[in-house]
Amino acid sequence: MADRTSETQTRHSGRYKWVALSNTTLGVLMSALDGSIVIISLPAIFRGIGLDPLAPANIGYLLWMILGYLLVSAVLVVTLGRLGDMFGRVRMYNVGFVIFSAASVALSFDPFHAGGGALWLIGWRVVQAVGGAMLTANSAAILTDAFPREQRGMALGVNQITALAGQFLGLVAGGLLAELDWRAVFWVSVPFGVFGTVWSIRSLREISRPQRSRIDWGGNVTFALGTAVVLASITYGIQPYGGAATGWGNPWVLGGLGAGIALLAAFCVIETRVPAPMFQLSLFRIRAFTAGNLAALLTAIARGGMQFMLIIWLQGIWLPLHGYDYEQTPLWAGIYLLPLTAGFLIAGPVSGFLSDRFGARLFSTGGLLLVAGSFLGLLALPVDFSYPAFAALLVLSGIGQGMFSAPNTSAIMSSVPDNQRGVASGMRSTFQNSGTSLSIGVFFSLMIAGLAGSLPSTLTGGLQAHGVPADVAANIAQLPPVSTLFAAFLGSNPVAHLVGPGVLGQLSPADSAALTGKEFFPTLISGPFHDGLVTVFVAAAAMALVAALASASRGKRYFHQDQVSPS
Repeated sequence: MADRTSETQTRHSGRYKWVALSNTTLGVLMSALDGSIVIISLPAIFRGIGLDPLAPANIGYLLWMILGYLLVSAVLVVTLGRLGDMFGRVRMYNVGFVIFSAASVALSFDPFHAGGGALWLIGWRVVQAVGGAMLTANSAAILTDAFPREQRGMALGVNQITALAGQFLGLVAGGLLAELDWRAVFWVSVPFGVFGTVWSIRSLREISRPQRSRIDWGGNVTFALGTAVVLASITYGIQPYGGAATGWGNPWVLGGLGAGIALLAAFCVIETRVPAPMFQLSLFRIRAFTAGNLAALLTAIARGGMQFMLIIWLQGIWLPLHGYDYEQTPLWAGIYLLPLTAGFLIAGPVSGFLSDRFGARLFSTGGLLLVAGSFLGLLALPVDFSYPAFAALLVLSGIGQGMFSAPNTSAIMSSVPDNQRGVASGMRSTFQNSGTSLSIGVFFSLMIAGLAGSLPSTLTGGLQAHGVPADVAANIAQLPPVSTLFAAFLGSNPVAHLVGPGVLGQLSPADSAALTGKEFFPTLISGPFHDGLVTVFVAAAAMALVAALASASRGKRYFHQDQVSPS
């Protein structure tokens, strides 16, 4: 025991732990930022490669531009965390930096146009996600190795809050860079990737001993295929099918969900029978680990839904009503969401530091109650809200999420054995990334269902009131609500596109100007959008409350018995 304590003191001494914190924070920031930077930049990217983002045939490209990165991250982090345990966490992390940087270069030199250009970007985003998954799967394990347990919450708090803040900073960065050139959205990662690669190779070192074992091919294949098929099916469930507003009646979607669930069931069976499983199901016997991951999954779903709904609310309705040009709304939506990031940055490191002294349960559970309260507060706001009240609720939500994330991550990582930190980190990231991917399918479906009930009649009446012929208005009203939803999401006024120049030319100048102005489209959809928003935020608040209950059930402070703290 004395030898083990001396070894642990050596690991945690000197400045190495701060070098590890700085480098891994850069890595997760870059990975998280690139996960969201494309969302705001999609209008500029589609214009740059010559694709109409509102054309129904291009909705698949749009979805996969967003979801391809998230899906790959969700599928691979467990496998890559397990490989980090087997072959070295720092080694896998370094390779991740190299892959991420190379993919960023390839993305910025898209040689194709239209559909070919979109496929090039989607393909290289997938490669970039592989590198990002290597970074996120191993960063928490590297920090858990480097820091003593009384400082671990602070270190993981800084790391995790930086990652979460990166998701929202990506919205601002995407808006700014897209104003310059759509390729700049991908250029920005290159210098940081090259610097981070050189720095990590030169400064990080393996602390834990790799545990070589056979690769669990059956588990890897069934988990990757099952997760990918389920998330892909949910993605296609958003898109219209036949005469329905969504694709949940599509046999391929239902069949995909069934096949994916069957593969995941087979995966669970395989993991109980192989000597070296990739997914340590035995870790779920640890209450702190199970409760923390369940809370993280539900919180990620709620947070992802909130992020997309707030973007639609700002870009499609609030900003145009307040005089902003549609071309400017992506940038200003990111700026107006900064209070959420500020809340993260305020609460994350502080709660991580305090949880090292007082435990994770109080901060994590209290933070989730604040998050639920912020959702209910957003429900009380009118569509054309007063910004100070909106900003105050964003700060409250950010503080709540910061209070939850850092202590929860620390508690999860401290509850597992040393030699399983890599796979535990990957499992934690899988729950978080899967939650973000699921949020798109869940909340977009809820919103589309809300729009489908009232949007057609609202569109028909609004268009006819400005002189659009009844048959043209009826045809527009029958278009899938997802097109209108994505128009709002992209900060675009689709009225001129939908009505067409021929019809607009036959209208009076006043009616034509009104239809294509800043106020008609957001005013038209504000009622149906609010109906959907109520359903979305009630569901998100319920998820946050269930997550708070899971967090409260984690028990008292728990450190796995093989972890030794220096005296």
